[in-house]
Amino acid sequence: MKATIDASIVPAGEMDTTLVFETYQDSMRTDSVFAVDTVNDPFLDDPITYNAADSMIVSIDGQKVYLYNDATVNYQDIELTAYYIELDLETKEIYAEGIADSIGELSQKPLFKQGSEEYESETMRYNFNSQKAFITKVVSQQGEGYIHSDRTKKIGKDVFITEKAKYTTCDADHPHFYLQMTKAKVIANKKIITGPAYMVLEDFPIYFPLIPFGYFPNSPSYSSGILIPKYGEEQNRGFFLREGGYYWAASDYFDLAVTGDIYSKGSWGTHIKTNYRKRYKFNGNFGFDYAINKYGEEGLDTYSRSKQYKLMWSHSQDAKANPNSTFSASVNLSSSGYDKQNAYNTNDYLTTTKSSSISYSKRFENTPFNMSMNLRHSQNTKDSTMSLSLPEMTFSMAKVYPFRPKNRSGKIKFYEKFGINYTGNLKNSITAKEDEILSSSFATDWKNGIKHNVPISFPSFNLFKYVNFSPGISYNEKWYFKQYNYTFEEGADYENNPSGIPSDIRVDTITGLNRVYDYAYSISSSTNIYGMYLPRNPNSKIKGIRHKMTPSVGFSYRPDFGQDKFGYWQEVHRDSTTHYYDTNLGGIYGGSPGRGESGAISFSLTNNLEMKMLDTRDSTKTDSEQKYKKVKLIDNLSISSSYNLIADSLNLAPFNIRARTTVAGVSINMGTTLDPYMVDEDYRRIHKYAWNERSGIGKLGRVTRANLSFGMNFRSKDKKKDAKGGGDNKPTGPGVDEMLEDAPVLPVFDNYADFSMPWDFGFDYSLNYTGATKSYPNGRVTQTLGMRGNLSITEKWKLSANTNFDIQAMEFSFTSFNLTRDLHCWNMAFNFVPFGFRKSYSFTISASSSMLQDLKIQKQKSHYDSMTF
Repeated sequence: MKATIDASIVPAGEMDTTLVFETYQDSMRTDSVFAVDTVNDPFLDDPITYNAADSMIVSIDGQKVYLYNDATVNYQDIELTAYYIELDLETKEIYAEGIADSIGELSQKPLFKQGSEEYESETMRYNFNSQKAFITKVVSQQGEGYIHSDRTKKIGKDVFITEKAKYTTCDADHPHFYLQMTKAKVIANKKIITGPAYMVLEDFPIYFPLIPFGYFPNSPSYSSGILIPKYGEEQNRGFFLREGGYYWAASDYFDLAVTGDIYSKGSWGTHIKTNYRKRYKFNGNFGFDYAINKYGEEGLDTYSRSKQYKLMWSHSQDAKANPNSTFSASVNLSSSGYDKQNAYNTNDYLTTTKSSSISYSKRFENTPFNMSMNLRHSQNTKDSTMSLSLPEMTFSMAKVYPFRPKNRSGKIKFYEKFGINYTGNLKNSITAKEDEILSSSFATDWKNGIKHNVPISFPSFNLFKYVNFSPGISYNEKWYFKQYNYTFEEGADYENNPSGIPSDIRVDTITGLNRVYDYAYSISSSTNIYGMYLPRNPNSKIKGIRHKMTPSVGFSYRPDFGQDKFGYWQEVHRDSTTHYYDTNLGGIYGGSPGRGESGAISFSLTNNLEMKMLDTRDSTKTDSEQKYKKVKLIDNLSISSSYNLIADSLNLAPFNIRARTTVAGVSINMGTTLDPYMVDEDYRRIHKYAWNERSGIGKLGRVTRANLSFGMNFRSKDKKKDAKGGGDNKPTGPGVDEMLEDAPVLPVFDNYADFSMPWDFGFDYSLNYTGATKSYPNGRVTQTLGMRGNLSITEKWKLSANTNFDIQAMEFSFTSFNLTRDLHCWNMAFNFVPFGFRKSYSFTISASSSMLQDLKIQKQKSHYDSMTF
């Protein structure tokens, strides 16, 4: 059945309302028009449409309409559905209610929708003219929260007054917790104001403390407001209020939050954070923290006061904003003690290195040229060392072929393969302690220079069809703006000399442009050699094993840049001996080219071993139809070294051996460095070969460095995946489907709990060895073992653990245990660090909703309580 009431078609002063009633029953249709008595004011502005599944009854005078079963009434943006609806045209009111079943449960409850608002109730009476309503047993959602009200009066389009209402963020029909409000006023999408209220947890009322009044912001869009501080106590800094302040929703483009911390023993801090965004252009965030920490009593030896700061900035540009230029920033800068004394996050506390980069790049369209500019920063918070590069600029030219014509036809000629490219770099940097940066001298402490690199590639060619040769010339030039002059003064004591310069040498700095250039010639060759093993057994699952070897040999020559004509090395006579000192010592791109002529042959051999084997055996398929898979036995096994043909001693360089393989999905990395020469009593290399001086395996050389690392991860099977047939062991093949159809159906025990406990566990092992030195005659070995794991005890109980163990020192480093419980609308967490510098624990039960983030019970012992300064 369907009906429409249209009041807009009747002129004012004649007939105010026309009721058009249409009834659909089987194939019959009846149309009726009822005239309603004239009233002084128009009835409604727009038509009302309504329908019902069972029946629709109109009173004799046409003033009332009764709708039964799945009744619906629509007017403008209002939609009301219920089991029973009564529409009174004279009073302009509508009444709705649900229906109770045999056990008293209500169904088809009145559901009122207006715009974005929607709520369900037991009964409802609504006036179309005044937009007022009286509602019982209503549940409405307001932002992240829900209001359960016994009696509610709607006094405006978006204004409600409630009595004996419950406010909660729990979405259960019977909430696990709520704030019992004696009375409240709700302004939809704006705020909730309540009178006296108290907490009820699991139906147990907590009358103390009683809340005399309450205010809950309820805006769908972000808005300005006060940020409530967190409170607590620390042994060293006292009682505190943290992260309290004000949030300013400035506009759709940016916001700003200013918060502060204050401690009863004098420490304090402030924080500024902002987010910004311009659609299709850029977005980012900025934050600055400043803290003053005081420990101990002023006037005592144990008293300390420190200042810390932290600056963070992230900026990214939309890729569509400008395809030829980009600007980005990632800044993480702080004082060395900030994270140690102010970080509440474990990852921040454990981080000892930080870096920042602000970069701009420009690509010159339709040219081979590119330009980039960077501001870089890096620091080690352990020793407060900081490196700044302000600025660093790079200008590059992609490889061009000057002898290749634009409109070439036919094959490329030999000389057309000649190519050249260029890279220029400007850099200005300093490395010092963070408290020395601002007081440093730009002329003497900062390092700066310009570097030019011009690699020239000659056409490569093949010899005997299989060996590829690649000749080349490299030219590098560095421009420095100062150089050193050395003078020996007997008995002098210059304490601030550069590293490696004796104190009786006077070092004078000469400013001005200083060119430092070097060049070298090289030619390299390489080829691939393949070996194949095919099993003789025709039934073998192994199809074949392939061994690939890649030998490479190269020769490079560099002249002696220690000659006087270059002026890179200054000869100084000291104590009847002659010494050579680098005039460009400590240059930002390195010092002067090395003394002595060099003509070296470099060689390397890379091996790769892989096997092809049957993935699955199917007796119905031919050999060509079988599925095979590749298994890597050795991903990489390489050895490399070089031999200097011109040096008078120690011609052979150490051998570097690297290996990588995968066993059962576990990646294993190994490496070692073998020195072919012996050392004297001071562990300095001497020209004596190990194979002549040693016996057994020691003839291979001295192990100066070695490492081994691997990691493994284990996890339980996914029972849900196996139950759905997603496991790898599912049988397939002809006739299997028919067998499965005839198989007996196993009973399903729905009343039994599944006690499966998903888990995962992983570990990483690392072994490092450093050869014998004067300080460690037996060498140094370090072994570390890192372990991590997660266990889902039940669907809602989660346990995780993480630890690292130093095998050599036989002690654990940072170790933590975390136990969490999902309480539906609440969360419980227990975090425990049993030992170490960060020894602490915390137990928290808190509401899940971010709106009620301060509604929590917390007990903790901070690691700051055991800190000493």
